[in-house]
Amino acid sequence: MILVFDTETTGLPRNYKAPISDSANWPRAVQIGWQLLDGQGACIAAQSLVIYPDGFEIPFNAAKVHRITTERARAEGQPLEVVLDAFESDLQKASVVAGHNIEFDLLIVRAEWYRLGRDDRFEGLHVLDTKEVSTAFCALPGGRGGQFKWPTLTELYWKLFGRGFQEAHDAGADVAATVDCLLALIQRQVVNASHLGLDASAYDALQRGLEQKVAADAPVPGTAQSVTQPGSAATSPSKALADEGTIKNSIVPESSLSRFVHLHCHSQFSLGIPGCSTVYDLVDHAVAQGSGAIALTDHSTLYGAFLFFQYAHAKGIKPILGLDLQVCKDHRDHSRKDNGTPQLLLARNQTGYQNLVKLGSLSYTEGYYYVPRVSRDLVFAHREGLVATSGSLDAEIPWTLLNHGVAQAEEALRAWKEAFGEHFYLEVQDHGLEEEKFVRAQYEKWSAQYNIPIIVTNNTYYNRFEDADLHDTYLCVVPLEYKDTPIGQGRGYRFGMQGEGYHLWEPAEAARRMGHHPEWLANTLALADSMESYTLQRDVLLPRFDIPPGFANENEYLRHLTLEGAKKRYGSLSPELLERIDFELQTIAHTGYPGYFLIVQDFTSAARSMGVTVGPGRGSAAGSVVAYCTGITDVDPIRYDLLFERFLNPDRVSMPDIDIDFDDRGREKVMRYVMEKYGRNQVAQIATYHSMAAKSAIRSIGRVMGLQPLETDTLAKLFPEDLNRADYFKKAPLRKLLLNPEQGLKHLDQLSSDDQRKARLMVDMLRKGGREGRVLEQSALLEGSFKNSGTHACGVVITPGDLTDYVPVKNTPDAQIALVTQFDNEVAEAAGLLKMDFLGLNTLTIINDAVELVRQVQADFPEPEDFPLDDPLTYTLFQKGETVGIFQYESPGMQKYLKELKPDKFEDLIAMNALYRPGPLAYIPNFINRKHGKEPIVYDLEDMKELLGETYGITVYQEQVMLLSQKLAGFSKGKADELRKAMGKKIPEKLAKLKPQFLEGCKERGHDEGVASKVWKDWEAFAEYAFNKSHSTCYAVVAFRTAYLKAHYPAQFMAAVLSNHMSDITKVAFFLEECRRMGLQVLGPDVNESSFRFSVNAAGQIRFGLGAVKGVGEGAVESMVEQRKAGGNYVSLFDFCKRIDLRQANKKTLEALALAGALDRLSGVNGNRRLLLDAEAGGGSNLLEKAMRFGQQFRELTLQSQTSLFGAAGMVDINEPEIRQVEPWPSLEVLRREKEVVGLYITAHPLDSYALEIKHLGLSPLSHLEERPEQDLQMAVMVTDVQYFRDSKNQEVLAFAVEDKDSTRKFRLRGDQAMKFKHLVEAGTALLISGRWEYFQGKDGQQAGFFRFSNLELLSELRDKRFKSLTIRLHLDQLAPDFNLRLSEALRAHPGKLGVKVELWVPEDQRSVGMRSELLKVSPDPGLFEDLERLAVGYSLA
Repeated sequence: MILVFDTETTGLPRNYKAPISDSANWPRAVQIGWQLLDGQGACIAAQSLVIYPDGFEIPFNAAKVHRITTERARAEGQPLEVVLDAFESDLQKASVVAGHNIEFDLLIVRAEWYRLGRDDRFEGLHVLDTKEVSTAFCALPGGRGGQFKWPTLTELYWKLFGRGFQEAHDAGADVAATVDCLLALIQRQVVNASHLGLDASAYDALQRGLEQKVAADAPVPGTAQSVTQPGSAATSPSKALADEGTIKNSIVPESSLSRFVHLHCHSQFSLGIPGCSTVYDLVDHAVAQGSGAIALTDHSTLYGAFLFFQYAHAKGIKPILGLDLQVCKDHRDHSRKDNGTPQLLLARNQTGYQNLVKLGSLSYTEGYYYVPRVSRDLVFAHREGLVATSGSLDAEIPWTLLNHGVAQAEEALRAWKEAFGEHFYLEVQDHGLEEEKFVRAQYEKWSAQYNIPIIVTNNTYYNRFEDADLHDTYLCVVPLEYKDTPIGQGRGYRFGMQGEGYHLWEPAEAARRMGHHPEWLANTLALADSMESYTLQRDVLLPRFDIPPGFANENEYLRHLTLEGAKKRYGSLSPELLERIDFELQTIAHTGYPGYFLIVQDFTSAARSMGVTVGPGRGSAAGSVVAYCTGITDVDPIRYDLLFERFLNPDRVSMPDIDIDFDDRGREKVMRYVMEKYGRNQVAQIATYHSMAAKSAIRSIGRVMGLQPLETDTLAKLFPEDLNRADYFKKAPLRKLLLNPEQGLKHLDQLSSDDQRKARLMVDMLRKGGREGRVLEQSALLEGSFKNSGTHACGVVITPGDLTDYVPVKNTPDAQIALVTQFDNEVAEAAGLLKMDFLGLNTLTIINDAVELVRQVQADFPEPEDFPLDDPLTYTLFQKGETVGIFQYESPGMQKYLKELKPDKFEDLIAMNALYRPGPLAYIPNFINRKHGKEPIVYDLEDMKELLGETYGITVYQEQVMLLSQKLAGFSKGKADELRKAMGKKIPEKLAKLKPQFLEGCKERGHDEGVASKVWKDWEAFAEYAFNKSHSTCYAVVAFRTAYLKAHYPAQFMAAVLSNHMSDITKVAFFLEECRRMGLQVLGPDVNESSFRFSVNAAGQIRFGLGAVKGVGEGAVESMVEQRKAGGNYVSLFDFCKRIDLRQANKKTLEALALAGALDRLSGVNGNRRLLLDAEAGGGSNLLEKAMRFGQQFRELTLQSQTSLFGAAGMVDINEPEIRQVEPWPSLEVLRREKEVVGLYITAHPLDSYALEIKHLGLSPLSHLEERPEQDLQMAVMVTDVQYFRDSKNQEVLAFAVEDKDSTRKFRLRGDQAMKFKHLVEAGTALLISGRWEYFQGKDGQQAGFFRFSNLELLSELRDKRFKSLTIRLHLDQLAPDFNLRLSEALRAHPGKLGVKVELWVPEDQRSVGMRSELLKVSPDPGLFEDLERLAVGYSLA
């Protein structure tokens, strides 16, 4: 017999792996239903019994599932012992127990048996789970590892009977449905005899019984059709319970509630469940609703807090700040996952805000484990100034109420009430959920019992009701879910909001929904009104700087440092210099920033003392003579007319930025110095917020909406790039174009013609609708939305005390300093944070490395700051445009202009650095022509000549505008800087105010008003692009130093460049090509000459760095180099292995070195890499392994001899392993393996073997494809990767990657061509590709290109196929007996099939005489052509 059973319970276990004896873990049985089937499938017994809840209650969520409330169970239930007796009575008759997901039910019954002290009655019975046996039958996708997922009972029922079965979650009803499914599976033989543990005869009898019932048209046993469907009031006690909290008719008229304040709102910064509102949208909607106040309560983060406060105050509305913190049992316990429950906290005042910051920070720094968390006791310890509410349905109190019952929830309620007292509130919401109704009903009771006020919130995630779909899309973006995936829990489902209406209610809607309890609404407004107003904005507070004894204050000490530094920099102090110093120091004192200068001076000095290179300066700080004298910068601002007021002036209210460049290896040392000096809890890096730009939004939303990758890519590429640069479309190009197309289309004149076409096409797609149109619409709405946070690469803040007294922090694995602020760079200063940028500049490291290499051969080589800025050889390098590797001057465009400009003074380099950028780029031809006198230098006013002379009458720098405004119109220094800002940032109100002042000032000084207007107009056009001369000067200095090194010490410089790009093999290849162009020889790696980085040997050759070999660590290399220095070069492989530290240089390291050729020159190896790595016949060890064992044994014996009483290290003597001789690998195999470990070919290139073909057949490089469209091309390539497959149309596709010496490409052949050439295209094969590059119009209207193949040939066969004769060219004067003999010997030394022709040039006749040899035939191998070149004989092949 078969017993099919099911249980209903109080919930789910916390741990499915817990033992049955852990009674607290296992939920209680509420109902057991079963049917007993005889051998022919007939039901002979059926029961469904409710269990009396003795000592427990049935939680709402459990009752919601099975509709058995505590009250119903008490009324209808029987004692557990009685129910189990009846169950066991039928169970003992069965040989098989069955059910759907029966494993759970078996555990529940076993747990109840254990509670009663009974034995396990399932022992010895055959168990069948319809879920498992029907998985392949239902074939539902979505299981683990690409397998089918288990079907639910409903899904199985639908598959079998073609109609739905709504899971009743009543034990008896579910058993009936399971019986229907089980018998149907038996009839279809999905369930066979072995599944049931039956013999063949018993299984046949069961089948016949079922057939007879079908023939008699009898209903299949189980009668699932009679199951009462849930939902009716009569059969849904849980619904009846929930209805106790159902909202009754409002007694507050909708029109009478004038305002409502939302106290539970989430923005895009909310962690885990983001809203789709920006903090600005949130405030704007609250203002429009007349709320008077609005709260921001993001999950776990305060990212948006400052922006929210700033904007709310600007809009005249009270900001209320809160947090939805995850509260767990023990936030310091990281041994098990416990995400806790969300708890809403609101700050009543500034103290509350400080405690929110503390809690939010500690949730990361102490509690982060999967999510940021705090424990309840931590919240209670920081409760001052805070309000706590019962929160949303997922919070501790409602969640406990719904899942564990009233008693446990009430215990949690009392704890929160006791801690927060009058500042604890019960929070009710209405999203149409039964759970909310039930919770409201209980809250009303508790409110009266404990005198706790109830407030109304809506837990908002978006602003308008109609934004719900947009929010649902946004929820899918970060976890990369498809929107059409159903919402739910478990595999095959995705997260989504339960219920509806998570928007900002209008007051009328609040009255309609909650007006039956006007006191709740009044409590909400009273709480909002009780919140104190405060601000997060504060003046920058500098950390305390310790001043040495003898100085009264920071100003006095800064003056001392400046004057002492001025003496070192300038020698004598002229009145003009002192006047400049005094002006700057007075301004610094007036603005309150002497401490800032002292702090920066301190860590830049510390950096130099630690051997870290500090850049010459960066940005406008280089305009300060105080910065120059105190060593912060290294560029003389007076020499180059750099302005201090561009950096700081008396009218400036914001703190200036002093950004410092350090060499990128030393940057972290300086950051750690600052952290140690001011304290680890006072220094943090700055957070960054990553948002979705237009293309990113389209790609993200396209994926979410189910577009294919190709469709999404096509749609994203349709975005016009010019939109990002056009004035009208800046900041929100997609939104402005698509959400207001009438206005957007009017501004398309700012775009190129092709981008205008794309923009119109996007608007058309939006208007037509469809999936693409919907994607574009939602992408526009979500453009700029927050996606995730990161860490600023160089931004650091320093606070006077503990960071969390000033800013919320977190810790993140990608940070170099332990802590990271939750506020970003945009608000750091306004939040009172001292912010500095510690930038790592790779070029400074290159300079350091190059200088170090030079000093190995020239010990007295000067410091880079002493390089003469008038060095002729350096300017020659710039004039030739040979600036690959030169900081800021290495692009092809810059090289072109340098060749035309031919700079011969440092000011030219400063100007080019400023001009070579979008906008002023157009002025470069005029600048060049004026320098060379090809274009007249014109000044609008003669007074402009003094300041524009160095730039040939062209306004290049912002400083020129500032100085000219002072000279022409009498502007003060502060006003001149104000003009610079207004023009650069296009601030119309400021420009409107300054223009008449400028014109009036010019008029007063006798300048023509019309000309002055023209000057103003020119400035407006150019000022947006005009560059900071201070910054340009500093970086021109860095560039000149790199160029000086390249011009004078090319090998050392290029070795340094290569060393600093070892991690980017593409750049290594690029710079190796530059070395070849420069005539520098780059040798492969060698353990007897290489260091970790690239180096230069005594012969001036660059030696490959061992660090460029994959799998070779710096520690292993350093130990090899130390041994080499101590004991001389390694003589042999065995000498090498016995001297190096084999713990650091393991087998993988040595194998990589061997494949890269680093062991080639060791005695016994002699370049035969196969000798090292091929195992001996019979599977023995290879030579490298033997050598390593030898080295290990030698070390062990040496150690033993040192500890022996009579031993001595010199007495160790063991035999070296025998070296067997093997044939080397073919050259192509050597190169292939070499590339595997280095990423490029070092010793040669496989195509070098075909240099003859490449030269004499006029082959093109791969890089020329697009440059020569519609032309027949032939290219020599190596195949690097091959894939052969069939596409969706069942067409053969041959996809392969190829490379030549300069570039790589991927091609595809289809159909007949794929079949035709498949046998030729193999990885490692050298091919001759013939065809042409053609363009076509794509579906999106864009031009696309492809290579049309005409033929593929093996390069190895070309010599015999293409070359028929060799022509050698001689001059009559060359002929002499000795020469003739050597030429004859050279030709005869290479016999083959090529005929030989001779062309003899006769100068007297000015003509060539041709002769052919009938007998002599030669082979076109490289040796022949080497011999001919040695004899200076010209030749060609045909």
